Amino acid sequence: MKKKFRILKILVTVITFGFLLSFSLKRFNEKPMEKVSVKMTETKEPVYFIDEKEVKELVKKSNPTKKVGDINIPELEKKLNNLPGVDSANVYLNLNGNLNLNIKQRVPAFRLTKNGEDFYVDEKGVEFPISKNYSFPCMLVTGNVKKAEYVQLAELINKINKDDFSRKYFIGVSKTKNDYNLLTSEGNFKVEIGDLENIDLKVKGFKAFVNKYLIYQSPEKYTKVSLKYDNQIVTTLNPSFEENDSIISVGKKELAKLPVIAERKEKAEKKSSVSASSANTKKTAKKPVKNTVAEAKSEKKVAITPEKTETKRKATVKVE
Repeated sequence: MKKKFRILKILVTVITFGFLLSFSLKRFNEKPMEKVSVKMTETKEPVYFIDEKEVKELVKKSNPTKKVGDINIPELEKKLNNLPGVDSANVYLNLNGNLNLNIKQRVPAFRLTKNGEDFYVDEKGVEFPISKNYSFPCMLVTGNVKKAEYVQLAELINKINKDDFSRKYFIGVSKTKNDYNLLTSEGNFKVEIGDLENIDLKVKGFKAFVNKYLIYQSPEKYTKVSLKYDNQIVTTLNPSFEENDSIISVGKKELAKLPVIAERKEKAEKKSSVSASSANTKKTAKKPVKNTVAEAKSEKKVAITPEKTETKRKATVKVE
């Protein structure tokens, strides 16, 4: 009997608790949403692709009745995450009926112009469109950059931005065919780095070139400084720079000699081939003159026989 009473008591308690809970939930859902709190998560660089006013406007459209029970939190969170400039969004309600939104915006690593389109790329390699209301200051990249190279290119630009020397010299990146070039602020020459491997070593080599050589030269002297080859730096002179005229003219003279040298070499080779062929013909012409051993013996026999007959005839003549 006591056991039945205890079970009945538990059952009544659960029913009462469920009734109170449903009543509380109904009352909570009917409660107006008193406050919408928007918090922008701090990023390494401040960005303003989306503002608090825009977020609240989106919340208002998602919940026109302004009741707590009418808002679809997962759906609202999905809409916020689909915004181009939003990296992540977290939406939740507290017990007071206040709606809280924590939003983290995307930070562009670079701005890419490719195939006539212009857009941003973040450090994760995600593309997102340019904003009409806000422009983020970042390095401009041009050329047919593959999506698989976005992250590695973002790392390169991040290293440039952190280094005072590199930030001073490099203002952009371009890709021509399969080679990357760093555009410079001084002299308008480009620094060819080839692929995106061994970037630290290549930048270190360029620093050494600048500190030990370029500081004593005019930056207008070159059109290109190539770092794509291992352990060497190759420069291309600017033909429009006056001081390069003498160097370029000497180089052209040296290049002009190359066809003459090649022509002389070709003539010498022809002469040697002609002399060799004539020597071979002489050797082949002498061969028929030589007789075999048998022929030589027969000749000797023929020459000896007449002499013997002649001596006999003389002898007979003397006898008469």
